[in-house]
Amino acid sequence: MTELWAAFTDPNLPFLRYALLTGLLASIAFGIMGTFVVVRRISYIAGAISHCVLGGIGAGLYMQNVAGITWFTPVVGALVVALLAAAALTVISLRSREREDSIIGALWAGGMAIGLLFIAGTPGYFDPMSYLFGNILLITRSDLLFVLGQDLVIVLIITLFYNKFLALCFDEEFARLRGLRTHWLYLLLLCLVALTIVLMVRLVGIIMVIALLTLPAAIAGNFASSIRRMMVGATLICALSITVGLGISYQLDLPSGSVIILVVTTLYLLVLAGAALKKGG
Repeated sequence: MTELWAAFTDPNLPFLRYALLTGLLASIAFGIMGTFVVVRRISYIAGAISHCVLGGIGAGLYMQNVAGITWFTPVVGALVVALLAAAALTVISLRSREREDSIIGALWAGGMAIGLLFIAGTPGYFDPMSYLFGNILLITRSDLLFVLGQDLVIVLIITLFYNKFLALCFDEEFARLRGLRTHWLYLLLLCLVALTIVLMVRLVGIIMVIALLTLPAAIAGNFASSIRRMMVGATLICALSITVGLGISYQLDLPSGSVIILVVTTLYLLVLAGAALKKGG
């Protein structure tokens, strides 16, 4: 532990501090939005958005290196595609007569395929593994500020629409009868989920993003007596998982994203086992 603390405070290792601070700040967005994802039971929709993000990342790399559009970075591409996917999934869930799961599967696979094609068509070497599995140790100061800005946006919007989001998640039909425009609320909720997913791609990657979004909230849901407490619990559990995972990965020289996900998955399985034993006893 002393060695790890020395590494975090070492002025020659700023990337570790950026990684830890960004992870702690990101936990706020993960805890809040993960709670709504779990309560609303839209993990599969969040998964589709996360995989579509690779299409935006690939488009950003292509636009920068081939088209010469320097401002269209992979982050910008990811944000654009994530928001478009959120809008498309809202329309699909409300109006489509096709099987919703089939369309979501098509978006899921299609987004990744388009992203890989863009990456393959971009001159130079770009490793898709860093986007698929993330690398929190590559976080920079600008990434830290980006996460802080997203936290502020998410907290502000959730504060303003908190009661309406609760109505949407627990009794959408009643909310509609009370005059709430539930389809616009649902779109706003999915857009916030999309922003959170883009935020966490740098931490654990596209493949494992759903675990960090949903498992802390699922764990907190076993102990919390209200949505607010569930959000706080999910935020703390997420922060703990990132801190412990980052420390273990640094000391053992292992991929940080994978270790973080294993930590939170272990916590979730322990909680499930404890609940089963308590119920059986």
